[in-house]
Amino acid sequence: MYFFVTSKYNCHKSFTVQTSKRSEFINITHQVQSAVKAMGIEDGVITVFVPHTTAGITINENADPDVVSDILRALDRLVPWNGDYEHTEGNAAAHVKASLIGSSVRV
Repeated sequence: MYFFVTSKYNCHKSFTVQTSKRSEFINITHQVQSAVKAMGIEDGVITVFVPHTTAGITINENADPDVVSDILRALDRLVPWNGDYEHTEGNAAAHVKASLIGSSVRV
């Protein structure tokens, strides 16, 4: 999946992240830091955006892996993979979960 990092200076960088599971959290802190450094930004606000309808982005802690497990389990309870969805391509739950999480963050 692709991520875009943009700033008020009309510059942007993108990077790709490979996923290996149906639902997972991937820490992209280092990729975002590298993109910011490559753009020459020293202070300000950036937007990190994932342009996919089945992926989301959030800010959370990475110190306790139980937090990630809790979030994934909560999402699975709210939006089960085997729910009764009209969208029949097999990824309806991913669309709903991505909508709940959101597609961008500002940092």
